Amino acid sequence: MANLTTEISLNLSLRQRRDGNWKAFESARREDAQSLVELTLVVPLFILLLVGSAELARVAWAAVLTSSAARAGAAWGAVNPANAGDSTGGIEAAAAADGVNLTGLTTTPRLTCVCSSGAAIQRCITTALGVATALSDCPSPATITNYVQVKTSSTVTPLMHYPGLPRTFTVTGQSTMVVAP
Repeated sequence: MANLTTEISLNLSLRQRRDGNWKAFESARREDAQSLVELTLVVPLFILLLVGSAELARVAWAAVLTSSAARAGAAWGAVNPANAGDSTGGIEAAAAADGVNLTGLTTTPRLTCVCSSGAAIQRCITTALGVATALSDCPSPATITNYVQVKTSSTVTPLMHYPGLPRTFTVTGQSTMVVAP
């Protein structure tokens, strides 16, 4: 009798274990399939996010370089009045030397004059020695302050074209400095 009881309990425990394992295996298969579907849906979005972040970083880096090129051109022009008057050669060359990794860098220098009293001067005259203006444009105790302003722009072409976005991006930089007397 003891042998029969042991055999019945052994058969019951094997059947329950087999049924339990079969249900656990079937549930695991469904969970694996669900995980695979989720992975298939999420991976393209993750790759798009990763590539988009890299493109945004490229545009931001080009903006930093473009602003730095404007600052370099303005710094070269602000050294003395002679440099400030050399807008086509020295200022553009200094900006181009600083923005070597930029494509399509354009530099636009501009000279402005302001009275120390704050009144704007209508005309800045560039001479062979640099920037000058008629003192009659400022009231008597005021002095003239010369500024060099450099604007730069460059284009960034993304590695991939994204629908709804332009094929190229234009980034700009600007710097204004006082010309040393």
